[in-house]
Amino acid sequence: MTDARGPAPRDGAAPARPVPGTPCWVSLTVRAPDRARAFYEALFGWEFRPGPQRLGPYARALLDGCEVAGIGTLSADLRLPVAWTPYFASADADRTADAVRSRGGTVGVGPLDIAEAGRLAIASDPSGAVFGIWQASAHLGQDVTGVPGAPAWNELTTFESERVAKFYATVFGHTVQPEVSTDLDHVTLSVAGRPVAGIHGVGNGLPRDRGPHWTTYFTASDVDDTVDHVLHLGGQVLERPHDGVHGRTATVADPEGARFALVQASR
Repeated sequence: MTDARGPAPRDGAAPARPVPGTPCWVSLTVRAPDRARAFYEALFGWEFRPGPQRLGPYARALLDGCEVAGIGTLSADLRLPVAWTPYFASADADRTADAVRSRGGTVGVGPLDIAEAGRLAIASDPSGAVFGIWQASAHLGQDVTGVPGAPAWNELTTFESERVAKFYATVFGHTVQPEVSTDLDHVTLSVAGRPVAGIHGVGNGLPRDRGPHWTTYFTASDVDDTVDHVLHLGGQVLERPHDGVHGRTATVADPEGARFALVQASR
């Protein structure tokens, strides 16, 4: 699990703009923001400060002073699930939104300006999985990745990978790298030769009540301990800690039901 934004800037240097096609931000939509903030503050050590309010109450989460995620409140006119949503960087959100529509996807929100931060759209791919588009201006995206409490990876679970992978490759310019396996339907999306996200096809194994969806992985210093902490804070464990292709991982949900995954930090 690597990040394609390039190395962090040196002190005094301007922060690097996210490379188009790279997941550059994750945002949680909830009905009870105070409860969500308390949960993630206790779990990951996040602090919060107000963000742009264009789509309703919104706060940015900070980890040691670095922005890592956002939490927004669902309004009655936004038909979005309680869920974590990854945002992919775009040089032109309007053109990207047009590409989404032309390839069989749907644009549900925007594109619209979010104050001076940038331009946003929320869309779904042809299978129905929701994702965001972010054209950065003042807000470039997450400041850090891969450290405990920060996003590390995003993976799409869908019916089958081939068709939907072509959609993301066309819309964002991803290179598609299939898994070399006869019994595993998995591809990796890459930007400039670096992996940025995965797509896992599970066929009829996809839960009917869930549908195709993106999952954000957050780094944990110890996955087993963090899972215990999730339970203590009122969350749920959906997939117990286990060792797999990404290392030691687990899938959990916060008290409102928003799913996310944990991945063990490299030692």
